[in-house]
Amino acid sequence: MHIRRNPRPSSRKFPLRRAQAAPVRTARTGGALLAVAALLVSACSAGASTTSATSAADVALGALPRSTPAALAPYYGQKAHWRSCGVPGFECATLRAPLDYDRPAGGDVRLAVSRKKATGPGERLGSLLVNPGGPGGSAVGYVQAYAGIGYPAQVRARYDIVAVDPRGVARSEPVECLDGPDMDTYTQTDSTPDDAREVTELVDTYKKFAEACGAHSAKLLRHVSTVESARDMDIVRAALGDKKLNYVGASYGTFLGATYAGLFPGRSGRLVLDGAMDPSLPARRVNLDQTAGFETAFQSFAKDCVQQPDCPLGAKGTPSPEVGRNLKAFFRKLDAHPIPTGDADGRTLGEALATTGVIAAMYDESSWAQLREALTSAMKERDGAGLLVLADSYYERDADGGYSNLMSANAAVNCLDLPPAYDSPEEAEKAVPAFEKASPVFGEGLAWASLSCAYWPVAPTGEPHRIEARGAGPIVVVGTTRDPATPYRWARALAAQLTSARLLTYEGDGHTAYGRGSACIDSAINAYLLRGTPPVPGKRCS
Repeated sequence: MHIRRNPRPSSRKFPLRRAQAAPVRTARTGGALLAVAALLVSACSAGASTTSATSAADVALGALPRSTPAALAPYYGQKAHWRSCGVPGFECATLRAPLDYDRPAGGDVRLAVSRKKATGPGERLGSLLVNPGGPGGSAVGYVQAYAGIGYPAQVRARYDIVAVDPRGVARSEPVECLDGPDMDTYTQTDSTPDDAREVTELVDTYKKFAEACGAHSAKLLRHVSTVESARDMDIVRAALGDKKLNYVGASYGTFLGATYAGLFPGRSGRLVLDGAMDPSLPARRVNLDQTAGFETAFQSFAKDCVQQPDCPLGAKGTPSPEVGRNLKAFFRKLDAHPIPTGDADGRTLGEALATTGVIAAMYDESSWAQLREALTSAMKERDGAGLLVLADSYYERDADGGYSNLMSANAAVNCLDLPPAYDSPEEAEKAVPAFEKASPVFGEGLAWASLSCAYWPVAPTGEPHRIEARGAGPIVVVGTTRDPATPYRWARALAAQLTSARLLTYEGDGHTAYGRGSACIDSAINAYLLRGTPPVPGKRCS
């Protein structure tokens, strides 16, 4: 799945959706590509290797009973005790949820919650929960750095803007795996192995990452599924005093929001699912679709690049396939001979980090100029600093060499939600031609990245399934036609599954649509959030 990870700066009308690098990939995709592919959505390892889309279409997520089980009453009876966050205008609280919903007496998970109260004027409409995606993106960081101050003023006037970090993420008992130096090694691992030795190194890297997660977060690792996080959101809703949940989710956040609607259709209020995922797909299909999505985004970048005087990949009129071949040839050079970056920790730019840097820029077309500059420096001046900056923003690595827990949480959720796409390096290698057909530029690395959950220490608990949410009110599903991380077909598929969905289409580039400068998209979503009026059927914006 997955997702998020969009580089800065941005020319958006609203502040950057991935403020503080909050991922929206889903989404995102694998160590260089290891992590990227894990992140591919959001990435989102969304599927089982043995489950077909057809069989998944016959399985729908069932709603939970309307009544609250007695064992959960203490959790639903909580009140949020708000305190200062140290961030002007925001309050924070901590709520509890059962670690295991099947055994509520077995211990708790502490959930970090933050809000910016409605500013007025106008009647308060309740709380609006937001989630930036990932999985693994900090919703609390997102609300404090973007949504609580950057959402349209009329929305912030009527709603308390609220975020909860999902279990295992950021401030909510984060999953812990590798330390900073080991993460540096992980993100630089060659994900396009050329021989048996490099295949073994790649597999060993996946194993080391998985073993570290199991060693440091053994108890929590079994209980960070999307279903459990969706159930946590219902506890948060109750603690906020809202009868229904109002929600805006981006990328993987759409999977979380749709799951909530499937479990609690009667408690679902106004839900916006932007950059939608299709929960019915097996992992192989998800990863192939995403690979094709990044190729579509790259083709748009390539066409734009050759129109610019500073494009290092081709002159004006150079066909897009040739632009792709030029970039791929550059990656191959880096594979053999990494270039300096000036990094304080001595990191050089090899194929892995360079590929991640390019993928990071595909999430937002406002990053294309930054990417051209970074590629020019790397290709013509042997200076990899610019691409390293893009890769570090994708991985949420800070200047001191520390990483957020984005990558750890991303893998933990993805590998628990559904079985791995491939169970062995032999299976992944056989898939390379299909991935390269989907994307000549990124396909090989993303095929190998699809192996990332094969060595996970905890068995998956989910399978691909449909989400219908029968009985829910209107739900707005938003899809962008050239979205790299959550292909447009996923939005159409989710809208077809949800019985009350309205599909809103943005004809353009980049990941997600709300707050990206389209007055048409923003006004349609604002009207829905403020008045409950969904877009007319078939509405398209540009």
